[in-house]
Amino acid sequence: MLKKILTLSLSVACHSCFAQSGPPPAEGPDRGYIVKVGQEAPDNFILKLTDGTTTSLKALRGKVVVLQLTASYCTVCRLKFPHLEHELWLPLKDKNFMLIALDRDEPLAKAIKFKKDIQITYPMALDPGAEIFGKFAYKQAGIARDIVIDQNGRIVFLTRLFDQKEFEEMTLKIKSLLSKSL
Repeated sequence: MLKKILTLSLSVACHSCFAQSGPPPAEGPDRGYIVKVGQEAPDNFILKLTDGTTTSLKALRGKVVVLQLTASYCTVCRLKFPHLEHELWLPLKDKNFMLIALDRDEPLAKAIKFKKDIQITYPMALDPGAEIFGKFAYKQAGIARDIVIDQNGRIVFLTRLFDQKEFEEMTLKIKSLLSKSL
């Protein structure tokens, strides 16, 4: 009985980082992304921030931008937040850098509570219906993703889940891009 409960608990925990609309596709080498490094980032959308303001990737041209695809139910995302806050946002926010958490398909009140609970100071935007998510990855694919976009609007780095080595590589890439713009 205990084995069945543990199996069910693990199944639920693993599923929680995926879209609720069905099982994820085999992520394979693309890791569920429909965009690739080197491509121009889709920018035909408005980011509605939880503070009521709006922005867009077009408006952020000239900055290095990280879109963090997340949701309150994602445990991996919650592990990643302190790293994003303390290793990227706080030291780089005044250096032509923007980090935006993109909360997948949750109401405003829930996103605001989520942001407060995890104690981040960087902006969070809403993504009703996962429409923005779907411009970068298959809607059935799991969340816990970071998309790094350079000053010219090109995708330069894609992450999946949280791997310390990959996070360090992403950080080095961001700092390299920022040093070129000084």
